[in-house]
Amino acid sequence: MPIATVNPATGETLKTFEELTPDGIERCLAAADAAFRRYRTTTFADRARLLERAADLLDADQEDIARTMTTEMGKPLTAARAEAAKCVKAMRWYAANAERLLADEHPPEAEVRDAGAAHARVHYRPLGPVLAVMPWNFPLWQVIRFAAPALMAGNVGLLKHASNVPQTALYLEDLFRRAGYPDGCFQTLLVGSHAVEGILRDRRVAAATLTGSEPAGRSVASVAGDEVKKTVLELGGSDPYVVMPSADVDRAAQVAVTARAQNNGQSCIAAKRFIVHTDVYDAFEERFTAGMAALTVGDPMDESTDVGPLASEAGRDGLAELVDDAVRGGATVLCGGRRPEGLERGWFYEPTVLTGITPDMRIHQEETFGPVATLYRVADIDEAVKVANDTYFGLSSNVWTRDDADVQRFVRDLEAGGVYVNGMTASHPALPFGGVKRSGYGRELSGHGIKEFCNATTVWQAS
Repeated sequence: MPIATVNPATGETLKTFEELTPDGIERCLAAADAAFRRYRTTTFADRARLLERAADLLDADQEDIARTMTTEMGKPLTAARAEAAKCVKAMRWYAANAERLLADEHPPEAEVRDAGAAHARVHYRPLGPVLAVMPWNFPLWQVIRFAAPALMAGNVGLLKHASNVPQTALYLEDLFRRAGYPDGCFQTLLVGSHAVEGILRDRRVAAATLTGSEPAGRSVASVAGDEVKKTVLELGGSDPYVVMPSADVDRAAQVAVTARAQNNGQSCIAAKRFIVHTDVYDAFEERFTAGMAALTVGDPMDESTDVGPLASEAGRDGLAELVDDAVRGGATVLCGGRRPEGLERGWFYEPTVLTGITPDMRIHQEETFGPVATLYRVADIDEAVKVANDTYFGLSSNVWTRDDADVQRFVRDLEAGGVYVNGMTASHPALPFGGVKRSGYGRELSGHGIKEFCNATTVWQAS
């Protein structure tokens, strides 16, 4: 795939970029290694000042970078602005909290004595240069949620961003440079996926994080395992959205539209499979379908647009194939199910609701990365749990109920990295984020995330 900005609303190639040469990659790796040796000795106060400065700059750049993101991957401009604002918030949160999150841990004195020590503690040290392989769907947020904690921990970053968002990728390197970070602390590597293995195998690269597809995650995990290097993987998701009889059905249906259609439906943590108890199914189906059908599809630069184009032609065509396969298998299209009229130039697809899904349909197991929802009717909580867990993925989940016993059951039995009750899944810097099963391993954000790329060092001292 060429490294280029291609406007998904028109299909027009706006700008192309030269890939880094092997010599260019070597210069970046050498700079990262040299930067880490110096940067790791800085104080939390020093790092916080730099990150706060970067947050100030991003806040000031919000409108420009929002337009860049919308141009490169098609998200509505209002959503792009919100993404930039969320990044600023996360940067400020880590600047304020990293020192507390990485404070030394002191075991109880009795346990220290039992270990034969006069003093003992756990001290967190940075690992080194971390390779971040990042996706296009949240081109700013996915990077910042790695970079903010990694830099505050004393690591340095090497960004291999998706090839269709090169201007956003270069902006990120420039942002940290303008903030005053030492040369080599955060670098964007304009390379294709073919170069990732060589970079990850380099002895100077300590670890890697990847957000993306399952095949990409498997590839990075395989190389890192061979090199015995730490990885964090956040892969696909097919999140269940369960609605029980005690739920506020009107509110559940309203939020469901946002949960499915946000970011043009291209979000790993978007609700994708809507599992509804038979007692409230008809009411939910009616409200949810009406809400999806009412969404405005169009130019993502238009402030009134709810759903813009998919990021690529291949993504749009792949989504259409999943819908067509389901229809051939007997699924019913309640709304959408086709390309919208009048938008033939771009990679648009109508917000779609399907019902009558069966396990032999591809859409039952594969991730739908676009504004397509599948509806399931279930008889009771046992069937709801069974359908929710009938997926290879386990990123997050949504449950709507006012019954405490229901909540306890879903928290116990749903196979997912998160259970969001009476609300949609969203990431926040204070809460750990990640999945199980084929959705990956490890956690981002919160204290759990910042410690992923730290050496938890046992310090034992005799009297």
